[in-house]
Amino acid sequence: MKPNNPFLIAGYYSPEFFCDREQETRAILDALHNGRNVTLIAPRRMGKTGLVRHAFYRLKEEHPDIVTFYLDIYSTQSLGDFVRLFASTVLGQLDSAPQKALSRISQFVRSCRPVFTFDELTGVPIVTIDVAPAEEENTLKEIFEYLGSSEKRCYVAIDEFQQIAEYQEKGVEALLRSYIQFLPNVNFIFAGSKQHLMQEMFTSSKRPFYQSTQPLTIGPIQQDEYASFATEHFATRNVKLPPEVFNSIYEKYEGHTWYVQCLLNRLYGYDRDVNKELVLYATEQILSEYSYTYADMLKAYSSGQVRLLKAIAKEGCVKEVLSGDFISTYRLRAASSVSASLKKLLENELVYHTAVGYMIYDRFMGEWLRRQAF
Repeated sequence: MKPNNPFLIAGYYSPEFFCDREQETRAILDALHNGRNVTLIAPRRMGKTGLVRHAFYRLKEEHPDIVTFYLDIYSTQSLGDFVRLFASTVLGQLDSAPQKALSRISQFVRSCRPVFTFDELTGVPIVTIDVAPAEEENTLKEIFEYLGSSEKRCYVAIDEFQQIAEYQEKGVEALLRSYIQFLPNVNFIFAGSKQHLMQEMFTSSKRPFYQSTQPLTIGPIQQDEYASFATEHFATRNVKLPPEVFNSIYEKYEGHTWYVQCLLNRLYGYDRDVNKELVLYATEQILSEYSYTYADMLKAYSSGQVRLLKAIAKEGCVKEVLSGDFISTYRLRAASSVSASLKKLLENELVYHTAVGYMIYDRFMGEWLRRQAF
């Protein structure tokens, strides 16, 4: 069943609903085919997860016998969380016959007692495990051994990989590296949104994953490709999306994929020819829906941090937050106080640093902030 709206804002369906990224997809496929692991870096909501799903879709088209795994570890807080998520993602997925799957899992996983249920549609085992803290490393080792024992080629994508650097346990990077480097039938995509952390993990000679992968950074989809994709989908519904209207949306959000998709999704749902007034209406609807969330979020921050956030939003992009002109223009506090506020906002991903300056991470939030009293 095809989606009702071709402008997906979550998940992946098929190449028909995926725009461009041909060069990036080829880079991933070439790397994996030739046994190279990949580090994929992009700001959140730029489309890296969709790209991974798309690459896996293409791989399965070319080689139906391969097995692909995707796990998002953003919400994990410890090695135990990682092991449990890894186990539920991988165990039971390498064999088509349920009994064979159960036998192989029992053969490799001995440090804990797996609990088996079965998918009602496919009959494939669904495995959950309860790992004692003392057995977490052993269980992780057993899962990797289970992967390595397969005669199938496997590809594993770990999204928000920088999260492992936040775990309370020491040496998780080295532990994972020690297992990953000895799996000839398995290749990995390590995806992450915190650029400085990801680059530190894979380019510093002091870190275990140093130069162990092929780096790939993605930015916005090419404007002309995105415009063709959008206008063609609107045309299938006999709805006009004028090029100048699409271009205004793309340029306003600088091609940041999720925000462009979100607006296109709304506009497509209205089922009428698109003009600038309809875009404004859609934008107002979105900001109205998020307004309470944004206001509630700001309650967790000091007045100085909120004032800095609003100042950055007003400017759109600030090259030097600590410059005297910027501080005086917006009547901010002393440079030391602004520096501390900026650090907090960066850590919590309300602000992010690009090559051209500091910006509000959530583009809709930035637009909402610009409308607030200073």
